[in-house]
Amino acid sequence: MYKVMFPQLIAGPIVRYREVYNEIARRSPDVAEIYFGLRQFVIGLAQKVLIANVVAVPADQIFALKPDELGTATAWLGIACYALQIYFDFAGYSNMAIGMGRMMGFHYPENFNRPYAAVSITDFWRRWHMTLSRWFRDYVYVPLGGNRRGPVRMYVNMMIVFLLCGVWHGANWTFIVWGAWHGVFLVIERLGVGPVIERAWWPLRHGYTLAVVMIGWVFFRTDTLTHAGGFLRSMFGVGGQSLQYPVERYATPTVMTALVVGVFLATLPAKEVIWRTARGTAAPVVANAVLLFLLALSMLSIAGGAYNPFIYYRF
Repeated sequence: MYKVMFPQLIAGPIVRYREVYNEIARRSPDVAEIYFGLRQFVIGLAQKVLIANVVAVPADQIFALKPDELGTATAWLGIACYALQIYFDFAGYSNMAIGMGRMMGFHYPENFNRPYAAVSITDFWRRWHMTLSRWFRDYVYVPLGGNRRGPVRMYVNMMIVFLLCGVWHGANWTFIVWGAWHGVFLVIERLGVGPVIERAWWPLRHGYTLAVVMIGWVFFRTDTLTHAGGFLRSMFGVGGQSLQYPVERYATPTVMTALVVGVFLATLPAKEVIWRTARGTAAPVVANAVLLFLLALSMLSIAGGAYNPFIYYRF
């Protein structure tokens, strides 16, 4: 029963048996639980349909171009769209899975905590795909010795974990480089740079984290290291600047709206801001009205759009 638990079966969150075994025999899916589950399901559906699916279109189109056809602005738009696509697609799936489980009386662990609000790579991995990070910590990092065998062995263990994390996503050199890229920065922060980063001005810390993460996403998204290198050269203006595919071709009003909303939701405590704005007795009414609106908008988008599978089905 645990192995075929369908809400989170394909992509996560990674649910361990001990987290749900007590609820198999003793569940109480009352009206409140069903409501909270339905709310989280609708939020996940909106993340997938209204943001991830929209920014996926320019991301796929831009990454399909040859590097010598890319201008700097177009390349940055492509990686920005992909960064939001993979987050809202996977976070949307996780929220839908958690919501479905909640409606049936199961309490799955949260999987994302606004990772693009992180102020270091260490902080990012405390927020991104949290159940996977805990899985690697408990089943790989700790059995290898963790931090109990001196600093050198700890750094080696960290690199092993992130190289395996790359292989986890696919048997391709691009995934291995992506894992090594994050592992190197985690080791650098542990070597003494972390306290320096913590004392830096917040926008600098945030900018550093986003830059490292987005460069890493280039390797994650491309199929070959050659393609990744060419895309990175275009991002940083090295080489020719093609005007064949200008950024205006992809930055449509719909895409830019999804980008702005996505950045706001991904980096700011949006739920708290919205709740405080709708404070008072009308808050539940406003929240429910917003949920119904998002559900209706998502259903209309699904009915009028093409099939767009979850991105993590590929890995």
